[in-house]
Amino acid sequence: MPDVQSLVNEFILKLKKRKIEGSQATARQTAVLLRSVISQQRIPYTSQAAALIDAVRAVGEQLIAANPIELAVGNIVRRVLHIIREEDLSLTTAAIEGLNVSSVSDDDGDTDKDDTPGLSAAALAAAARSTLRPPSLQTLLEDLPDSSAIPHTSSSGGDSDGKSKSADKSTRSRKLKHDVIEAINELIQDIDTCHDQIAEQAVEHIHHNEVILTLGSSKTVLEFLCAAKEKKRSFRVFVAEGAPRYQGHLLAKELVARGLQTTLITDSAVFAMISRVNMVIVGAHVVMANGGVIAPVGLNMVALAAQRHAVPFVVLAGCHKLCPLYPHNPEVLLNELRSPSELLDFGEFSDCMDFGYGTGTPLLHVVNPTFDYVPPKLVSLFITETGGHDPSYMYRLIADYYSADDLVLQRKVASVK
Repeated sequence: MPDVQSLVNEFILKLKKRKIEGSQATARQTAVLLRSVISQQRIPYTSQAAALIDAVRAVGEQLIAANPIELAVGNIVRRVLHIIREEDLSLTTAAIEGLNVSSVSDDDGDTDKDDTPGLSAAALAAAARSTLRPPSLQTLLEDLPDSSAIPHTSSSGGDSDGKSKSADKSTRSRKLKHDVIEAINELIQDIDTCHDQIAEQAVEHIHHNEVILTLGSSKTVLEFLCAAKEKKRSFRVFVAEGAPRYQGHLLAKELVARGLQTTLITDSAVFAMISRVNMVIVGAHVVMANGGVIAPVGLNMVALAAQRHAVPFVVLAGCHKLCPLYPHNPEVLLNELRSPSELLDFGEFSDCMDFGYGTGTPLLHVVNPTFDYVPPKLVSLFITETGGHDPSYMYRLIADYYSADDLVLQRKVASVK
């Protein structure tokens, strides 16, 4: 089995060189890597969950720093941290219930023995805490009496109890890792099937003789439209080409290959064509906690056109694209600039790129942003694997997938005076 650190370094290199494109591919590979990290991580008898959390955090910080614009990486890291906390809380609750049952049975079986103090009200209240701050087993059992205070029949019995406790801790350690890995496997399966689960809802939103507008290329949008076609829906699709990468050309070819009536238009023609459109359906790079969308460049213009003409603006997004951060958070990098060569040929514009008249700066600057930010007020509906949601509900949906303790992953560096 390859060394974990070598796997981490290899994945970091791919992120830095942008060899992995697309939120789904990035999210899946991040989950697979974190599964390997957890499976090979040695954890102590005490604070098992804390050891796993520290290991995942350490790797997650490196992955996020490698490509900050790919927010799906941070989403999956936070999802895995939440899974660890949830599984630890589940095992802790089961252990407490077992202790309570054991205490009740001992009291019923032998009333002559001294009563052993049980869990205090504070410890029981800790067990019912919110999953955002799940307590450790050590914290919950602090109020139990010390083992030296409980009489033992013989020294051999004490040794046996010690071995039993050690075995229980070892078993719980293996159980925690097993449950976490199983939950990550389910997460990976959800990522793999997100397109199909979203596409199943297409027939509820697309009707006969409608005109759908989209921009650029999105696998989720492609499967969504084709699913409606398979359900005998007859409709036409307008595809804005998505300059300067012209990803809309690829989507138009795919739609025609699957038998959909398709019209390819320029991005600048969106306002001219929007009056004929019944619905705008687009994909997303990531959905923020406030319901805002980071999407391919040009979509904010499409959203404004849709609002102007009262056309529903629908965003398709898998749950791995739901980010618990807000656009104003310093950890969020909203955009990056791509190569100017996508906009112009350096051979033709080489004279314009020369430095002019001793100013030290070129006369021509080329700005080629990758993404747009679409505010939540321009979005009519989000469709995820769990169904359709209003933008105002997204923060509550996102809260189900993450813990508050994991929103900021970067460690704070203490200032040296």
